[in-house]
Amino acid sequence: MLGCKDCGSEAAELLGRCGRCVTRSEEGELLRPHVITRRSLGLPARIPRGGTATCRLCANSCVPREGERGYCGLRAVRGGRLSYIWDGGADVGLLHAYYDPLPTNCCASWFCGAEGGANLAVFFYGCNFDCLFCQNAQHKHVEEGELVPVREFVERALAPRVRCVCFFGGSPEPQLPFAIRASRALLRRAEASGRVIRICWEWNGAGNPRLVRQAAELSLATRGIVKFDLKAWDDKLALALCGVPTRPAFDNFAMVAEEVLPRADHPLLTATTLLVPGYVDEEEVGRIAGFIASLSSDIPYSLLVFYPAYCMSDLPVTPREQAVRCYRAAREAGLDRVHVGNLHLLGLSEEAFLALARG
Repeated sequence: MLGCKDCGSEAAELLGRCGRCVTRSEEGELLRPHVITRRSLGLPARIPRGGTATCRLCANSCVPREGERGYCGLRAVRGGRLSYIWDGGADVGLLHAYYDPLPTNCCASWFCGAEGGANLAVFFYGCNFDCLFCQNAQHKHVEEGELVPVREFVERALAPRVRCVCFFGGSPEPQLPFAIRASRALLRRAEASGRVIRICWEWNGAGNPRLVRQAAELSLATRGIVKFDLKAWDDKLALALCGVPTRPAFDNFAMVAEEVLPRADHPLLTATTLLVPGYVDEEEVGRIAGFIASLSSDIPYSLLVFYPAYCMSDLPVTPREQAVRCYRAAREAGLDRVHVGNLHLLGLSEEAFLALARG
């Protein structure tokens, strides 16, 4: 970790600026770290804009040239047509799936109440964001993913102990057509045999609103959960950390809260924010929490303790003091259900943390 080139405060080496100075920086400066890392992985340095075929799967709306991939790395223009880089299109997913005993360590486990049986965890390769703090960065190595047709996916999800399916990654947005198609096929089979399998999502949330709404409706129908990872409130800070604008995630969150959540009789919608040291502080959390509370004070909000990963591996674990300040900020913003995840990284139990926060 080096000193901020503008003020001397501590900063991640790749970014070169602290969180406060990032918000006063030019866009080109904010994107430079992403250009460097993405080129090393063979991914587009920026959202492609020079072609004629527009991708409509997420908020990036990539327009790649012939032979060029979209920002997620999963779709490319071949012969003038935009398609997935594998055969089979949306009837095939690029993923790694495994069975996880319930209760599992998903971000909704503190309130969803699922016990017994198993969750089919579906890790999608590819992402429409480029988070420098990504804690699942292996999704960028798409050559390691398994190609799974809808029919095979359904058979895996119908294993006797499976009670829920959670799509995460990476992030599901670039593969939402497959995920939605596979989920519908699964639910038809499950209903025919008298089973109920919940459909859950853990995503950045910046997908095509039409697809996001369809996905949320699946969770509504199955008593599943839709989790948005709301990265940062400030637009420049979000751009510096994630490489693309993240405001569409907030727009989609509001859409689900206003159009789908009122019809739910279970905690359908939740949000998380990673407490990146020196960048995502109590001011950012307070603004995000205020936004959530303006929609409903009862929406569960989880603050996640950061650990060094990917391009921000030179940062420390979130300090206890920062976690306490952020927790208090979220409560003061009007949210009734606030949780702090990864407390084991701070050497604290939930009871011990709450004692600190209330003291």
